[in-house]
Amino acid sequence: MKEFYIRDCAAHENQNITSSFIVTSKQVKAKKNGEPYLALTLGDRSGSLEAKAWDNVNEMIGAFEQDNVIKVKGLLNKYNNRWQLTIHKLRRMEEAEIDFADYLPKTTKDIDELWRRLGGFVATMGNPHLKTLLEVFMGDGDIAAAYKNAPAAKTLHHAFIGGLLDHVVSLFTLCDVTAENYPTVNRDLLFTGAFLHDIGKIHEISYARSFAYTTRGQLLGHMIIELEMLHAKIAIVNQQLASPFPEELKTLVEQLIISHHGQYEFGSPKLPMFPEALMLHYLDDLDSKMESMRAHFEREPESEWTGYNASLQRSLLNSQKIMEKTTPKPVAAAATATEKA
Repeated sequence: MKEFYIRDCAAHENQNITSSFIVTSKQVKAKKNGEPYLALTLGDRSGSLEAKAWDNVNEMIGAFEQDNVIKVKGLLNKYNNRWQLTIHKLRRMEEAEIDFADYLPKTTKDIDELWRRLGGFVATMGNPHLKTLLEVFMGDGDIAAAYKNAPAAKTLHHAFIGGLLDHVVSLFTLCDVTAENYPTVNRDLLFTGAFLHDIGKIHEISYARSFAYTTRGQLLGHMIIELEMLHAKIAIVNQQLASPFPEELKTLVEQLIISHHGQYEFGSPKLPMFPEALMLHYLDDLDSKMESMRAHFEREPESEWTGYNASLQRSLLNSQKIMEKTTPKPVAAAATATEKA
């Protein structure tokens, strides 16, 4: 049973700890004198931790590989305002010792409830082709199981089991509210983009032991995979409905998928070229960045200013802490006449 989690670092600063972690990154680097050292990223279900091994490195290098679970003993401290573990000893753990639920982060929300909420949004759609398309996706048992468990990204945002579903339900909620404010936006088309924009992540990212890109994901990326999935499901829709899926509508859905990153430098093959595509990009980007902030504040709960956030390229101010300090406390109600008497 794992007792120390990365979220507990603040309570063990400058202490030696013994615990187990999954190795999410392993690099052998050179010291100034040319001797090797190990630079690792360790993970458990509560977060990630940088670790270094400076001594006995040659013995450690072949003892484990990336994605192995290792048991380590080392000194925990802060370096450049980030937690770091200096490893003194380590060993690879055997499969029989490992409960992988300890090492993969998971949404704290009820996954079945999130899936019901998503189905509730789809049930309100009016366009028969788009509604049937999403129902066909949700009715595919393999896709449904993967959709409920996959992370939305490897590291940047919603990088936890259930992260894809968590992100998409949040995105549907934003789409629902925002579309109401812009009457020219077609809500059904926007919902379709929200449902499909990251569905290829179920094949792009593996998440059985740690979060890593699959070979197919590396070679194709989730958007190409999504187009393949879309075309396969449209063929099924055409068997279920009296009228075929309109070709122009299919093209709109394809553009939603390939433009949702918004800019060429962010890996988008095309820019958003109609209102729903533009709105999908900005709402997706908003939800992703807000989750990145939330997760960073959770990793550094004691700080007003966090360390550097690589995905947002800045340090972050936890404004909630300032609001808590500066908001006047409620004044106790004056004693009643009866109490005074």
